Amino acid sequence: MHKDLNNQGAPKAVANLALTTSTIAFTVCFAVWTIFSIIGVALKEQLGLSEMQFGLLVGTPVLAGSLVRVVLGAWTDRYGGRVVYSLTMLAAAVSTTFLAFAQTYEQLLLAALGVGIAGGSFAVGVAYVSRFYPRERQGTALGIFGVGNVGSSATKMLAPFVMLAWGWQSVALIWAGALALVAVIFWFTTPDDPAEAKKQARERSWAEEFGPLRDMRVWRFALYYFFAFGAFVALTLWLPRYLIGVYGFDIATAGVVAALYSIPASIFRAYGGVLSDKVGARTVLYWTFGISVAATFILALPAGRYLVQGIDGPMSVSFALAPWLFIVIIFVLGFAMSLGKAAVFKHIPTYYPGNVGTVGGLVGMIGGLGGFVLPLLFGLLNELTGIWTSCFMAMFVLVVALLVWMHVSVRQAERSASLPQAA
Repeated sequence: MHKDLNNQGAPKAVANLALTTSTIAFTVCFAVWTIFSIIGVALKEQLGLSEMQFGLLVGTPVLAGSLVRVVLGAWTDRYGGRVVYSLTMLAAAVSTTFLAFAQTYEQLLLAALGVGIAGGSFAVGVAYVSRFYPRERQGTALGIFGVGNVGSSATKMLAPFVMLAWGWQSVALIWAGALALVAVIFWFTTPDDPAEAKKQARERSWAEEFGPLRDMRVWRFALYYFFAFGAFVALTLWLPRYLIGVYGFDIATAGVVAALYSIPASIFRAYGGVLSDKVGARTVLYWTFGISVAATFILALPAGRYLVQGIDGPMSVSFALAPWLFIVIIFVLGFAMSLGKAAVFKHIPTYYPGNVGTVGGLVGMIGGLGGFVLPLLFGLLNELTGIWTSCFMAMFVLVVALLVWMHVSVRQAERSASLPQAA
């Protein structure tokens, strides 16, 4: 058993520099990773895509960025976050440049796979940042790092205006240039990983590196993240389409509203990290799932006219969420998700201090897959049911199942002396 490298942490100035630069880099990566949430709407009209084709195009970067996280996380454990992070950003910048010159749907899908590499940066950043902080501050540090999710808001607020002024290709070129610039700055300004951490990681065999993935608890954490992060990404990508279809918003307004949803859902992730350090990640997850059950239940109710039996006979009752009320509830849901995202990753360096990259990569991969699978599911449910709120019906079923599973696991853990702190 290797010693816990996270008990002492690095000097404060070094740790803060690593956290600051990593968060900025992740913000730009996340902006690139969600670029199709805006340009995808234009491409849908330009190419005449079906709902499923649109969902596949929007979800492909999410899928690629999710699948690559385990590998990038393992490489970060062994070779260091500074080099892996820089190369990841450069590779994504090249692919985003290629996107600007794609002409067919197949070429767009190929470019989208490369763009997805930007999403893999999350696993790199988690492993890199956690090495610089002691255990009691890792929840806060990783929560702050996760604020980089706000990059999706930058895309939704700025990309519509760039696209309307110069075309969607300009969005791809500008975003690619920004990512390449950040990659260069990151390489020349960040501290290298602690040498002892990399040394111990390289001494492990690959079997030992991936050994923790046999622990069912890892997969349970991953499914928590499937909702907390995956559903957040799915809604980030789906909201512009939903707002246009349900409320008749134009693309610029829908993009701004979706961005305003993403901003608090990202910024409050830092608060979720602080809470996880103070009151415990398990408690925060209970809050996340409880609030989400209530919010998704309300959002899942389809608008319509209902016939009810009154005292004096049948009565017609109308129901529909006003746009402002829908936005308020969505913001509440995003806030709950932001707390949950931080709570899940509070567990990783605590339980698996020597395998943060690998375990965090697996958890991040499953969460990212949620961001890929759910938009496809939303599109399929739209086609099968013809009900816009079917997306929230699916989310309601998912979060109820996770809440029940977590509660059962907690009760079993409390009865087991060997796992008193399991979450």
